[in-house]
Amino acid sequence: MTSTDSAATDNAQKAPAKDPWDLPDVSGLVVGVLGGTGPQGKGLAYRLARAGQKVIIGSRAAERAQAAAGELGYGIEGADNAETARRSDIVIVAVPWDGHGKTLESLREELAGKLVVDCVNPLGFDKKGAYALKPEEGSAAEQAAALLPDSRVTAAFHHLSAVLLEDPEIDEIDTDVMVLGEVRADVEIVQALAGRIPGMRGIFAGRLRNAHQVESLVANLISVNRRYKAHAGLRVTDV
Repeated sequence: MTSTDSAATDNAQKAPAKDPWDLPDVSGLVVGVLGGTGPQGKGLAYRLARAGQKVIIGSRAAERAQAAAGELGYGIEGADNAETARRSDIVIVAVPWDGHGKTLESLREELAGKLVVDCVNPLGFDKKGAYALKPEEGSAAEQAAALLPDSRVTAAFHHLSAVLLEDPEIDEIDTDVMVLGEVRADVEIVQALAGRIPGMRGIFAGRLRNAHQVESLVANLISVNRRYKAHAGLRVTDV
């Protein structure tokens, strides 16, 4: 066999490149939202449940979570954070930055083996407005990965307007979701979950080491929103 024949055989045996938009079916997965009684968590829970996803809202107090779930409808349930983590396949972390580390550390056992989606933005505020904080680990997502060694940690849903998410008059959320993670299959699950919400796409944006700039960009969006009285999101062009 000539070298040309060998190269042709090798090329024939190679599998075709996977379509980046060929994403898994996630419609049967249960999604838990830690911090689901806050604006961002509540808005995400509402949008996902409205799209047909089974959603459980988590809070430190089960009663508070149940009350919020009752307000939202769409079959959303409420439970304390530990039960929410145990019962969910995917767990979105939407807690305030100040309680991020403590909350995750307390749920390490319940979150073992789970796909965790961190959407927390470490921000500070002063008279000049919002500014990014840099955690010791590099980002909120990397802090989550350090605290949850037995979980599969990704990062996504950082740049969404809670006002738009919670507005029942809005049918589509016109934005892209930057998704980061170490395992491509996990990232694709989160991309698919984002794509369940009408108008939204999940876009692969790199590994967790790149999460800091994605989290930090929210400070810029806050400035945009204040200047233009808007609820700005992001669109990635040419993909």
